[in-house]
Amino acid sequence: MLAAEEALEHLRAGNQRFLTGEGDIHALTCPERRKQVASRQEPFAIVLGCSDSRAPAEVLFDHGLGDLFVIRVAGNVVAPTQVGSIEFAAHEFGTRLVVVLGHTNCGAIQATVKKLARQLNEPSPNVHSIVDRIAPAIRPLFDSEDLRNDPDTLIGEAVRANIRASVEQLRDSSPSLKELIAKDGLRIVGAEYSLDSGQVDFLNDPR
Repeated sequence: MLAAEEALEHLRAGNQRFLTGEGDIHALTCPERRKQVASRQEPFAIVLGCSDSRAPAEVLFDHGLGDLFVIRVAGNVVAPTQVGSIEFAAHEFGTRLVVVLGHTNCGAIQATVKKLARQLNEPSPNVHSIVDRIAPAIRPLFDSEDLRNDPDTLIGEAVRANIRASVEQLRDSSPSLKELIAKDGLRIVGAEYSLDSGQVDFLNDPR
């Protein structure tokens, strides 16, 4: 299994291929590869990404069947089911890199900003549960008058704040993941995908 830093380089290289149009869609449809991974899998990275139809991790990282263990949920929020899925993959497959992947113009972030600004009609209880998980990371941004008066910048900062909050939740809320970080080289990082450019930027990671 790849070490975290090597896995990260694979993702960076894959995104570069995607950017330049050199990606290999065959990796997602190859019958031979499908047969290879039918009986076992060894994903080299775990990706907690947003459900947005424009941000499929396998495509924008140019990797195929069996390469990535992907969990997708609106707003890339952290809840017990997502944590359990990550714990499972990290223990079962020995995967040592977890990427929390957010993206620009995220609808879940926009809904949360509108909710905090009292501009959103009351969502359904289930949608409300997503907004409630995102809101604590975004609420401090409203302390800045400059951000309140600049909606586009506010949304951009909110996307990154939510990514960082999800990373911290994964690092701190799961004893299982904390042990893997301390003893087995597990690394959890945040990344932002630009819908406009196709670029994935990995956020500053002090650990």
